[in-house]
Amino acid sequence: MRIALISDIHSNIDALDAVLDDIARQGVERIVNLGDSLSGPFAPRETAERLVPLELPTVSGNHDRMLVDRPAQEMGTWEAWAIGELDTVHLDWLSTLPPVIDEGELLFCHATPGDDSENWLDHRGPQDRLVARDLPDVVARLGDAGARVIACGHTHTPRAVRLGGGTLIVNPGSVGCPAYLDTRMEPHFIHQTGAADARYAILENVGGDWRAIHLTVPYDRTEMIRRAVERGADSWAAALSSGWLA
Repeated sequence: MRIALISDIHSNIDALDAVLDDIARQGVERIVNLGDSLSGPFAPRETAERLVPLELPTVSGNHDRMLVDRPAQEMGTWEAWAIGELDTVHLDWLSTLPPVIDEGELLFCHATPGDDSENWLDHRGPQDRLVARDLPDVVARLGDAGARVIACGHTHTPRAVRLGGGTLIVNPGSVGCPAYLDTRMEPHFIHQTGAADARYAILENVGGDWRAIHLTVPYDRTEMIRRAVERGADSWAAALSSGWLA
């Protein structure tokens, strides 16, 4: 069994198409979407129209939730870019997404099983960067999840962590947003993966043991960069240019 994990598309249709094409070449049997699909300055409507017909198992991310649970005037910038391009059918799709998909051996969530906006494998540490959590902090956020494999997104950081009991926690990284700048705090928080490629992961069961394969997919980012610049999203354009901000 091989399962492709995609997450944090953030309306980047060109990155999504590149990843879907690569998944098809890999011959993977199943794709699961870990959320945060449509918010962002790129192509929200086109991304929605690509995803909805695919009927992929999909969990709701924090930015998906914010598109449907609050008035437009209370939305953050990432949602404000998207909401005007989305139709009722797209918002209805978002509103039906579950926070967690629990299949016993496998569990899929956006951030942690109990919170769609909590950093799990990493936290905001010194020098305003993401830092890997120590084992007790990771385990503390496990809750009562008993799956052998847990897939999560949210931090845009490709990671795979194996807990003492053998549980594998996998973050595939972000399909469409390789770096971001958070200006809601002082000093500003920067996260950068250092590669502008689209990212996803493959879960594979080999002889009864699960393993994760992280992949980077180069693609033509010209149009998405142009749209970001057009909307004044300069940090997003910089992120797609190189995967770096600082």
